[in-house]
Amino acid sequence: MINHFFTVWCVMSTMRLIFQAYSMVFILGNLVASQLQSSGREDAVNTTIINFNNEKMQITWATRQLFPNENVSFFYTFDEGKHEVWKPCTTYLLDQNYNSGCLFKTEGPTLAISIRSSNGSKELFSKKLKADFYIKPSPPENVTFLWEEDTVTVSCNKPERNAWCLRLELQYKSKFDKEWQSRISKCCHVGDQGFDPRKCYSFRVRLKRLVPHCNVVKYSSDWEAETFWMNGMLLDSCDDDDVTPQSKTVIDLSYSLAVLLMVLILLILLCKWQRVQMSVLPAIPDPKYSFADLLNDHNGNLQEWLDKNDHVVLQTRLEYEEPESITEAESQQEDLKNSGTQGPLEKIFTFSGAAENNDIKAAEIACLIPASNTTAPFAGLHILMNDDMYVML
Repeated sequence: MINHFFTVWCVMSTMRLIFQAYSMVFILGNLVASQLQSSGREDAVNTTIINFNNEKMQITWATRQLFPNENVSFFYTFDEGKHEVWKPCTTYLLDQNYNSGCLFKTEGPTLAISIRSSNGSKELFSKKLKADFYIKPSPPENVTFLWEEDTVTVSCNKPERNAWCLRLELQYKSKFDKEWQSRISKCCHVGDQGFDPRKCYSFRVRLKRLVPHCNVVKYSSDWEAETFWMNGMLLDSCDDDDVTPQSKTVIDLSYSLAVLLMVLILLILLCKWQRVQMSVLPAIPDPKYSFADLLNDHNGNLQEWLDKNDHVVLQTRLEYEEPESITEAESQQEDLKNSGTQGPLEKIFTFSGAAENNDIKAAEIACLIPASNTTAPFAGLHILMNDDMYVML
């Protein structure tokens, strides 16, 4: 029984060693196939080879240093053996009007190139290579961000071919980071934790090809468009990253309260203004309402209106009599008494004198009706008035 287990273990170990040896031979074979296979100038000519996502090939060379004053031509083929068909370049890349590169479609895994003289008669440089070892992947597609508390997971669509050769790289930094922090994982998701929800972070992702298992050159895709996130929310930029959502809410509430306070102050000022306006500029009564009965009931007959409304007129005049006028009249009476002279009663008409005589009506008529044979000036004329005359409006 022990011998049986030992035999199985030996067989499994041998198979493992054989598999590892086969893998090393395969990798070394690809590397050798990708080395320069040229005639005459392989040490002098350096080319840059890029296979864009296994769709287009771009091959460039330093034409000004390698082929001065000579406009070379370029040929390529993806065929092998006896069926090689060389194709001329149709899309040249120029450097000061000299051919310095060629862009063409990827048609297979093995590529042979040839740089020749301008007329194509003389070969200046040739090379065979594995096109699959120069792949530059396209940027990741449909990138999504998943936030769970302080952990961020980034995912993208999985490529249809050779996804195992790709690695997804995530870089991020906040305002307080001087350099990008990088995380790399298998295609097609990568994550990290420890993100502060109060900070705004810049994120960018790209795909990388494994070296040396899949590429002989470290090619990575272009960076996907940079995005800005804070606490799981997508932002336009991190210019306002110091303002947290909580502080934004406080600011909004403060603005609302300030507006309400201003409206309240305006209402209070409006009410105060009405009171101030009434005290500074009191309303002036319309006289047409006070003398409406004079015009309507008495047809403008002032004497008839006074006989009927003598108590109303007297009361009104008493209410609106100014203290200064009364004081002035009293002071004039004091002066007359002190001087010992008696002036005519017609010159001084005060309600106090009428009250002392207990004859209000007589005082009022004395004020309003001119005495008999009295001359009344009117518009520069002197009119003689007697007892039978009265005023008609």
